[in-house]
Amino acid sequence: MRRLILASTSPRRKELLALLGVPFDVWAPTFVEQPIPGLVPHEQVATFAMEKARSGAVVWPDNLVLGGDTVIEVDGKLLGKPCDKAEARRMLVRLAGRSHQVHTAVAVCHRARSLECVRVETATVSMKADERQIERYLATDEWRGKAGSYSIQGQGAQLIEHVEGDYTIVVGLPLRAVVDLLRSAGYFINRQVVEEVYRSKPYPNWARFAA
Repeated sequence: MRRLILASTSPRRKELLALLGVPFDVWAPTFVEQPIPGLVPHEQVATFAMEKARSGAVVWPDNLVLGGDTVIEVDGKLLGKPCDKAEARRMLVRLAGRSHQVHTAVAVCHRARSLECVRVETATVSMKADERQIERYLATDEWRGKAGSYSIQGQGAQLIEHVEGDYTIVVGLPLRAVVDLLRSAGYFINRQVVEEVYRSKPYPNWARFAA
């Protein structure tokens, strides 16, 4: 099998995948995310991840392509990325003092082999109720381009009480799920490698929110 292709513009996904020690190339997917009416959040995120992988597989038909996407669910509704600071404030105020679900989907696609697989992982994040802290966070501009308007691996950790589930889901690439998908597609990764990553937690704020 040829080189693995990560179809993502997210530096977080690139950093997490690099922790596995596998060689890969990064390619920006051409798929444009547009919510599909009638799909619940976990179906929506699975669709986004798969379409990103498929867009890469068109360009790299003989390579295994990995796509990923993350969405926030609150009150049964999808919460995406904010378009501006005002929307980011509304999102964070809505999340404050309560729990929400983070769904991250990972998909693999190999066009020449007609292979497609997708998996969705979910974690629950409980947020602090502190509007002054929200305002301080908004001033950092870290919220830009982040689902739910916060970054758990950055200063957004200050807004979070605790995480139930796999920390890497919230960052945007659940590594155990990635290894399972890659292995199922014939791309061998020693499971001991990923378990060592989970033991050492070599990523910002991982140890702080380890389940």
